[in-house]
Amino acid sequence: MTGIYDDPWAYELACSFRDVAAEVEVLLGWCAERGVKPASVLELAAGPAEHAREFARRGLAATALDLNPEMCAYAARAGAGIGAGIEVVQDDMTRFDLGRRFDLVVTMLDSTSHLMTLDAFVAHLRRVAAHLSPGGLYILEMSHPRDRLGDEPSVSTGWTVERGGVRASVRWGEPSDRLDPVTQIADDHVTMTITEGDRTRVVRDVVPYRFWTATELDAALRLAGGLDVVAQYGDFGTGEDAVPLTDPEAWRMITILRGART
Repeated sequence: MTGIYDDPWAYELACSFRDVAAEVEVLLGWCAERGVKPASVLELAAGPAEHAREFARRGLAATALDLNPEMCAYAARAGAGIGAGIEVVQDDMTRFDLGRRFDLVVTMLDSTSHLMTLDAFVAHLRRVAAHLSPGGLYILEMSHPRDRLGDEPSVSTGWTVERGGVRASVRWGEPSDRLDPVTQIADDHVTMTITEGDRTRVVRDVVPYRFWTATELDAALRLAGGLDVVAQYGDFGTGEDAVPLTDPEAWRMITILRGART
């Protein structure tokens, strides 16, 4: 295994700075604010399916979908002992057809950056709309447009995590990585150094990243049809803790979409 997405344990470790339980609490809070009490949830481009697993812990019927077979196998093992477990499906987020609908669909961690064309994004949104229960919600987390369009674009970021005696330093993107102004795609160089005791290993990868603007998201939604924007936020938070997308501290673009009510 050489790539970050082919090593689910390392990927989950790299993302362990996130408080998944708190994020799921907010996701359910946003549902409640809009009169939706989900019994079923579908996590798309789920990777290790951490959010699906947390939903399952809370009693929801959870399904996780991902294209990578290593991620799917890892998610199935990790979810096996949680309540009724989670269903894991290996499929493409632009072509899946599960034959049923869900009260809530989520895509986290800017996974739509793996959709390289407008056609792919529109196909994805149409698949989501076809899988939502009447009045169900789709919550989509993307990177904040400021990351690439601000006065100081953050093309490179680094962080360190520790869990269970394992320490990892992650570098996602290098200063030399550049966004192609025509395709809006950058090849992000990823380096993860994992240290456990006196053992160290390094995971390296090059991850193509497609940057989507807020206006492109709006255009894709108009082309796809079947989904209406009901709110946008700049981070996880409900009520008084809600973060407007325009807030200077906003660092994500989270869009809540509602499917057709009939």
